[in-house]
Amino acid sequence: MTQRIAIMLVAVTALMAGLYLSASFNRPAPAPVFSAVNSDLVGSYRPDFRLGSSTGGFVTPADYAGKTLLINFWATWCVPCLKEMPMLMELQAEYGVAGLQIIGIALDDVQSVRDFVDELGISYPILVGATDVMETNRAYGNVTGMLPFSVLVDRDGIIRWQYTGEIQRNTITTILNEHL
Repeated sequence: MTQRIAIMLVAVTALMAGLYLSASFNRPAPAPVFSAVNSDLVGSYRPDFRLGSSTGGFVTPADYAGKTLLINFWATWCVPCLKEMPMLMELQAEYGVAGLQIIGIALDDVQSVRDFVDELGISYPILVGATDVMETNRAYGNVTGMLPFSVLVDRDGIIRWQYTGEIQRNTITTILNEHL
């Protein structure tokens, strides 16, 4: 009898622990921590980089001289990153004529990124890498490595805005209208 009670207590405890864990994994993600951004870079000249493109070859910021760059660091496994991509494609279509160039920089393996880009039909350049992307991400002010992370660089190469987390359309359009 004591053994049955002990087994039932263990079973009830396991059930409660499972319910708790299930509830905690299904909670909405917390708001981004803005202290994770090195805002000291806002107003300074952008760091240089040379990263591989998902279509082959290498890309540097100088390849987009005279353009306003919205650099978006992301990964195929990052849910908020994926949620903002359709909006980024819309922004490229709407603001490209005004001089905006969105550049996605994926922290992932090349084939996963190529498959993802093809599946989603991403219309802006995608760069991809691992250690080199993490170094570039840090150089642009993302001191924790949280994704997505976005940076706006004006036509003169000056960092004007940084953001950790999923970009909201009304926020980015206000920023773009100030800098285009």
